Amino acid sequence: MTSHVAVLAGGTSLEREVSLRSGRRVRDALTDRGYRVSSLDVDANLVRTLDEGAFDLAFLALHGSAGEDGTIQSLLGLLDMPYTGPDVLASSLAWNKPIAQGLYRRSGISVPAHVVLTQQAFREMGAAAAVDRVAAELGTPLVVKPATGGSSLGLSVVEDPGRLGAAILGAFSYAEAVLVERFVAGTEVAVTLLAGEPLPPVEIRPKEGAYDFAARYTAGATEFHAPARIPEDVTDACAQAAVTAYRAIGARHITRADLIVDADGRPWLLELDTCPGLTETSLVPLAAQAAGLAFEDLCERLVRLGLEEAA
Repeated sequence: MTSHVAVLAGGTSLEREVSLRSGRRVRDALTDRGYRVSSLDVDANLVRTLDEGAFDLAFLALHGSAGEDGTIQSLLGLLDMPYTGPDVLASSLAWNKPIAQGLYRRSGISVPAHVVLTQQAFREMGAAAAVDRVAAELGTPLVVKPATGGSSLGLSVVEDPGRLGAAILGAFSYAEAVLVERFVAGTEVAVTLLAGEPLPPVEIRPKEGAYDFAARYTAGATEFHAPARIPEDVTDACAQAAVTAYRAIGARHITRADLIVDADGRPWLLELDTCPGLTETSLVPLAAQAAGLAFEDLCERLVRLGLEEAA
């Protein structure tokens, strides 16, 4: 009997449009493979629709809050519905970058030195008066980004310590806490793990500036090389960091590790994405293609992993 798959996409996060693009591509791929597929936007009718739809699996193509922070995973668990991607705990851990980086560091992975500042500290404790100490402690340049979230939304690189306060306030538009990291110069590399096994790394070369939201999702704004043009020992080190991080949070099915390889060939882990993009410009499909895995094969593999988990 053909499995009935609900592809969940959209929602209300700032990454809604990217999620819809991922969802459409997944829908088309699974339809081509003979699955019965229903595309569902995440709205107030979702629980009723899932209850009445006789679905065998939910394929998560959600990005941003609710889709990656454990919210939808917890709800699907309550509905006793199998789903693709990491579970509630792993999603929650990876979503909170400061907590996740603490776990990664404890596991022996190199992560950039950082400071976490909250809106509450600014409002109630006068933390603004200590901003200059952040630059003094970490040095410059600095990377400022929301402590939760994805797709580089709210991210900025600060070279002038005098601009750090404004960058922090800007990042507060996206989250209650901000992560200020020491900038690591080098080559950006992404390693996808499929069922715990690393796919070929993808090298990321933005044509202008940083690999921000526009560079991620604008066709032609970034050059990608899959496999990455890095030495074999560096490739192995990147893969090991990705695998260690995957295990540190207890992930499953699929993740994408974002790393920087410095001039000495040392990989630094920036974050682990538990519901990575699947659009035409996303990194995971590029990694799969480099491994000889068609996008349709990738999607079907994830469906099977989700169904096997529930068997």
